[in-house]
Amino acid sequence: MDYVVVKAIHQGAVALSLTGFFARGLGSLRSAAWVQGRLAKTVPHVVDTVLLLSALTLAWMLRLTPASAPWLAAKIIGLVVYVGLGVIALKPTRPPRVRATAWVAALATAGWIVSVAITKSPLGVLSLL
Repeated sequence: MDYVVVKAIHQGAVALSLTGFFARGLGSLRSAAWVQGRLAKTVPHVVDTVLLLSALTLAWMLRLTPASAPWLAAKIIGLVVYVGLGVIALKPTRPPRVRATAWVAALATAGWIVSVAITKSPLGVLSLL
């Protein structure tokens, strides 16, 4: 598969994943019933699988490793933080204030991950200051 196609798939999956997380977080904070539905719980796994597979394909195509590309290591660390915050944000048994704080922090982390990808710097947008 062509690099440009894989990159477009990856970027599309990023957009879908972040949009879905934003919507599910907002719905969860508003106690919307659809957030607990089968579709809302299944589709993110499909999108995130495409996202992960396209990321691995891009890294393989470019011969990148976290050791050879510090920005890639930063993205992976950011991803772990984002997932952890996302779990807290979408857990209905957590207090609303904790969920809201985790949701905003997860969105900020995602923004930083995107900025790392764009700048190819472990500092992301902070490297521009």
